[in-house]
Amino acid sequence: AVSGNGFAWSKRGIALRPTPGSLDGGGCARCNVVKKARFNEEGFWEEEENGWIMFYEGVSSEDGKHRILAAESDDLKTWNKLGLAVDVGEGDEAWDAQGVGSPHVLRLDDGVFRMYYTGEGQNGDT
Repeated sequence: AVSGNGFAWSKRGIALRPTPGSLDGGGCARCNVVKKARFNEEGFWEEEENGWIMFYEGVSSEDGKHRILAAESDDLKTWNKLGLAVDVGEGDEAWDAQGVGSPHVLRLDDGVFRMYYTGEGQNGDT
């Protein structure tokens, strides 16, 4: 959706569709889009003229688990899926063993990208 004021929005269609039999075969949801950038030698971010990365929540049609996947675009309209970005935790005791999702990515001043996300444990706790 696009907006001229941040309050009234106009829908522009579907950005990503599930790919049958893949990690998002059961659905695509909750995304965060950031401009592609590099951390230069002077210690500043340089954004690329064209280029965006989307981190989104994919639902597997195989095991029903939610995972964080990535896609990229040069025009914010056509997206190329890149694959898995953050997988579920390993082992039944991991705090995020049943699923991860709702990604939110920030570029920090020290040259690091940081992702905040939710996780679901074996007992359903988040």
